[in-house]
Amino acid sequence: MDVRNKVVLVTGASSGIGLATARRLAAAGAKVALAARSADKLEQVTEELKKAGHEALAVPTDMRSADQVKRFVEEAFRHFGRVDILVNNAGQGMAAPVESASFQDFQSLIELNVFGPLRAMQAAIPLMRRGGGGVIANVSSMVSKMHIPGLGAYAATKAALNLLSETARYELEHDGIKVITVFPRTTATDFGKNSIGDQRLRQHQRSTATRSSPVDTPDYVAGRILQAIETEAAEQYMDH
Repeated sequence: MDVRNKVVLVTGASSGIGLATARRLAAAGAKVALAARSADKLEQVTEELKKAGHEALAVPTDMRSADQVKRFVEEAFRHFGRVDILVNNAGQGMAAPVESASFQDFQSLIELNVFGPLRAMQAAIPLMRRGGGGVIANVSSMVSKMHIPGLGAYAATKAALNLLSETARYELEHDGIKVITVFPRTTATDFGKNSIGDQRLRQHQRSTATRSSPVDTPDYVAGRILQAIETEAAEQYMDH
């Protein structure tokens, strides 16, 4: 899908991959509605985009809240008059062995990494269908294809998102709605620092990941997300 003049919803847009994606899409001519918990940061991003001549809307949103997710999609629709593209990027990591993983932390992670994207999809799909089609890009992780000690809970949430994405792609094919799964690898963001769980394990995993695999910039990943939206491919991996 050509993003020019399309209305794009981006979650987790105040930093990291989400911020880079918002900038990329706006620069490519899209109108962007941005969601994140940090209202101040989100407003700064929106003002930056507006000053650059882009159309942007900030809607502070906790993706764990069903009401707030619904409000985000509805406000974007009211403001721009349509919804064409949804980028489900908001998410959080968790470092903990399966044996001792906190059920409370895991439940919170599922609310954000699985239910958040699902709620956004359920709110956006009828609006996309009304508009004749759309694209949904769900940001997963290469971790969902691996077996890394300490990352079982996080990987499980992303694996669940993968299957939701793959199934929805088939379900929505006749509606002209394409669902894409994006698989970032290690990216230079604060994602690891903001993860929950065992602090020492998180630090060890960050240092190990940095030494053992390429580290992509958020802008590089954003470029791949834009490419995925344009090509409407089922899956988008980072180049090796």
